[in-house]
Amino acid sequence: MSDDPDTVQQEVPPPPAKEDPETLALRAQPPRAIRFRRSVVIGLAAGSSLALMATAWIALRPPTFELISGAPEKAPPPRPPADALQSMPATYEDVPKLGPPLPGDLGRPILEHQRTNAIGMEASGIDQGGNPQADASRQAADRVRLIAERKAVREAVLLVPLRDRAETAPSSTAPVIQQTSQGDISSSQEARATDGKAGFVATRDTGDEINAHPLVPAASPDLIAAGSVIAASLITGINSDTPGLVIAQVTEQVFDSPTGRRLLIPQGARLIGRYDHVVAFGQRRALIVWQRILWPDGSSLRLENVPATDPSGYAGLADKVDFHSWHLLQGAAISTLLGVGGNLTFSGESDLVRAIRESTQQNAARAGDQLTARNLNIQPTITIRPGAEVRLVVHRDLILTPWKQEETGQWRN
Repeated sequence: MSDDPDTVQQEVPPPPAKEDPETLALRAQPPRAIRFRRSVVIGLAAGSSLALMATAWIALRPPTFELISGAPEKAPPPRPPADALQSMPATYEDVPKLGPPLPGDLGRPILEHQRTNAIGMEASGIDQGGNPQADASRQAADRVRLIAERKAVREAVLLVPLRDRAETAPSSTAPVIQQTSQGDISSSQEARATDGKAGFVATRDTGDEINAHPLVPAASPDLIAAGSVIAASLITGINSDTPGLVIAQVTEQVFDSPTGRRLLIPQGARLIGRYDHVVAFGQRRALIVWQRILWPDGSSLRLENVPATDPSGYAGLADKVDFHSWHLLQGAAISTLLGVGGNLTFSGESDLVRAIRESTQQNAARAGDQLTARNLNIQPTITIRPGAEVRLVVHRDLILTPWKQEETGQWRN
């Protein structure tokens, strides 16, 4: 076999045909678009909101929601009556009779002497033609005294001191007080409040039908009687964050109570007082007391801390209240994040890492509790704007001097 060059050239395949240049354009594969389902996003947002609300609710829940641990306490067994009661007579027939009076007993002669003097005074008053109104008042006072004596006899308690019971009561109640938990205290307070309301409704007026106090005439014609209302409006605003004074201006003229014709407090007089800056949680009204009334001529009258009311007669004033809820939510959220971050664990951690993690958990939990407690101790802020209507309800009679108008040339007589 010979290597013929012509034969080798015939066996070489032909080159491939050229492709169209348009088909060789460089094109990168476009990135895939990442899409989130709307329902999944809404579900995650709702779940996160519910988790945050539940965490805030658990952190801010009151102590009354906590379960009371321990078995219910059993009532103590009934005790036998004291020796002092057992030694007392069972009926009135068993009461020992009193013997003859002792030689030095002067009770009977003194009583007879008092009765003789009383009868003599009544006879002398009748002979001299005493005042019928005074006699009627004396008779009414006697009836009231008799009724009071009978009532005291009916409501009299035992005259025998029960020392045994008084001495044993503290020792028997001491273990119960020591075993009382916080939940028991709160439940007992609620029970006492409920019992107090029920007792207030069921309380009957057991007073006497006849009032023993006499009728007192008006001390002066220039009198503002108790129960009168003085209308005013605030000149200065109120912010309960800090203590301070409050000034109001009288908006209506005040006349005397007996006749209603003599002007005693003119329009434009000022009321000076102060407000209480200590606000309890949930309080919505600011407590204001009036201490002075200042007339336009410079004269003034001292008042004894008369509480201010609104136009409806409710004690205190109400306008805007800031409970600082945002600070509470912030504290609860930060406390939750600190607690979650401290409770994270990692597999295969060493003793040193475990000790550091546990210490961090304790410090974070303590810091979160202190932060939440500090936010809970922030008292609400009550703000009363200037110009608010306010009232002064007179609780004691005020004797004043008549005020004259400027036309007469005199301000006071």
